[in-house]
Order: sequence, then structure tokens, then C-alpha cells
Amino acid sequence: MYPVELTIPMSKDLTNFGFESLTTPEAVDAALGQEEGTALLVVNSVCGCAAANARPGAKLAVKNEHKPDRLYTVFAGVDREATAQAREHLLPYPPSSPSIALFKDGKLVHFLERHHIEGRPAEVIAQNLKMAFDRYCS
Repeated sequence: MYPVELTIPMSKDLTNFGFESLTTPEAVDAALGQEEGTALLVVNSVCGCAAANARPGAKLAVKNEHKPDRLYTVFAGVDREATAQAREHLLPYPPSSPSIALFKDGKLVHFLERHHIEGRPAEVIAQNLKMAFDRYCS
């Protein structure tokens, strides 16, 4: 677990941009279990690829014409129980942070694991997400 004081700026990078922070398992289930509409979930992390690639890529992507109805984030290493519950919704994929998931009508339809994020520019991640948004959020 990371000290909350250390991670506040990393959390605010998304929450100040309109992402809702999910901090309990119940909040995760309520958010990701909605059977109507689309939701984007960013599993945030303290690593460099979250700062340089995942968070900026997600923020660029949601400027797209088609975008998810709801934006959420959990913070791996901070909100342990919420992150564990979010990962239940991400099965069969193994735990990965950072990662970015798109849900439609309560079902996972697109997922970027860490190995899709690490070493790729934010613009490439954003383009990948925008293609998914155009397909599932229109």
C-alpha cells in the first residue's frame, strides 16, 4: 500500500478530469454492474507508464465525439478492496495495472492491459480507445 499523500496528485490527474474514484467494492459493483450504457474504468497506478501513457491516453480519448457515458477509476496499491473487486469484473484477464477497460451494458467489451500501455505514447493509447468508443459508444 502506498501512502495516500503520495498518490493524491496521481488520483486528481483523473478525478479533476471528470473520472469518479471508486474506493469500495460496493461502489465498483454499482458502477460496473449497470446494465445500460457505457463506462470506462482506468486502473490507476504509481508507475511511470500510468503517468506518461495511461492517464494521458485516457484523457485524450474521452475528448472523442463518441465517448463513454461514465468515467471511473480505481487506484491499485491504494484502494485495495475496490481494485480487487474491479479485477473481478475484468476476468478472465489477469491483474494488470495500469489498465483501461470499456464496459457496455455491464459487460467488458475492450481492455488494454499494462503490456498494451507500457512503452506506447499516450496518443497511440488514445487512438486505440477512440476506435473502441466509436464502435461501442455511438
